[in-house]
Amino acid sequence: MVTLKIHHRTTYHYHQPVRLGPHRLMLRPRESHELRLVLSRTIVAPDATVSWALDVFGNAVATATFQTMTDRLVVDGFSELQLSAAAWPVFDIAASAISYPFRYSDNDWIDLGALTAQQHPDPAGQLRDWTGAFVRSTPTDTLSLLKDLSAGVATWIQYQSRDDEGTQSPTETLDRGWGSCRDFAVLFVEAARSLGFGARIVSGYLYNPNQLSLGSTDAGSTHAWAEVYVPGAGWISFDPTNRSVGGLNLIPVAVARDIRQVVPVTGSFIGMTNALQGMSVEISVTS
Repeated sequence: MVTLKIHHRTTYHYHQPVRLGPHRLMLRPRESHELRLVLSRTIVAPDATVSWALDVFGNAVATATFQTMTDRLVVDGFSELQLSAAAWPVFDIAASAISYPFRYSDNDWIDLGALTAQQHPDPAGQLRDWTGAFVRSTPTDTLSLLKDLSAGVATWIQYQSRDDEGTQSPTETLDRGWGSCRDFAVLFVEAARSLGFGARIVSGYLYNPNQLSLGSTDAGSTHAWAEVYVPGAGWISFDPTNRSVGGLNLIPVAVARDIRQVVPVTGSFIGMTNALQGMSVEISVTS
């Protein structure tokens, strides 16, 4: 078990005072049997009224509403947690799902719903054909297939950090041959869905004390990865950026069907169209 402290600061600078609209904040880590949250605080400047709710996926979402105009917005998220994920997890997969292809139960299929449906068009079948090459036989071992698919993303795609907003579609990533961690995650999730798996995007933090993992130049950073639902084992974490399986060094904040649903800070302002001077993000993940 490791105790971690996270500080996530987002700062917006404006050329002149603007009126801020409501801002949606997703900074509170998700608790589980592998993650115990000791402390979580969200501080906003200028002063704001902050209300909390759980979204449809059970993510903790804060909404900040402002009364004053400002030329600077700072959102600070502080968390302290205990992470106990195993380095080499063993997954108790149900006998009915050990071999792929398998069929989800009727209840699982209904509940997974849109998490089994591809979110990006693949009119030429490029993603389908690329993914199908990882199915070595029929039947084949389910966990081995998913591990091969995750490793295959890292083999085919070169990691490249991107500061600009947005995410590439899976076919764009395949065509370009490079992408960031969020592009890797989206490609893996869409590939898993094309094989009939229920899969979701995860956004959170990467703890990288030895600075050996891709996606962080320091001891920690924001990160994106994926989870696939396998009967018996439940949601299994796959980090295709680092070819890892399980939650070691991964601190989830939010899960969703689409990566656009898990942006840490989103909001609007009323002012001149060129009022925004710049935005910066600082992340600290320390033990």
